[in-house]
Amino acid sequence: MIFKNIHIGKLVQTRVSETDFSVERIINFLQCDEEDLEKMYNSASLDSEILLKWSKLLKYDFFRMYSQHLLLYSPPSSVTYNETKNQKTELPEFRKNIYSVEIIDFILGLLRTNEKSKQQIISEYKIPKTTLYKWLKKY
Repeated sequence: MIFKNIHIGKLVQTRVSETDFSVERIINFLQCDEEDLEKMYNSASLDSEILLKWSKLLKYDFFRMYSQHLLLYSPPSSVTYNETKNQKTELPEFRKNIYSVEIIDFILGLLRTNEKSKQQIISEYKIPKTTLYKWLKKY
């Protein structure tokens, strides 16, 4: 899976076909009609409330696609990042890096094809050295 260009409607449609949900059940759950359903399938992006409903119905975390995109394609932190890091916030704080199998495969693929060195991966993706070496040992 390439997380650079996410077409969430196609991903939802793929999951629907994998789970064999009936159109009637989906329409009842989402409280929409067939035309709206087709628009969702053809849409590159969906409202977060709708995407949450899809995630619940299909028992699949579609938001993870965007999290993976942020991990792989977000720009490096600025010099002032550390200064703002200690500010208090009322928003929930999550661990920055949760490495999925796809992320690990992506990183190890870069090493295997010699696109990037270990040091480049450590500095560009902010992956701890020990984590990278554990992945190399394990995978």
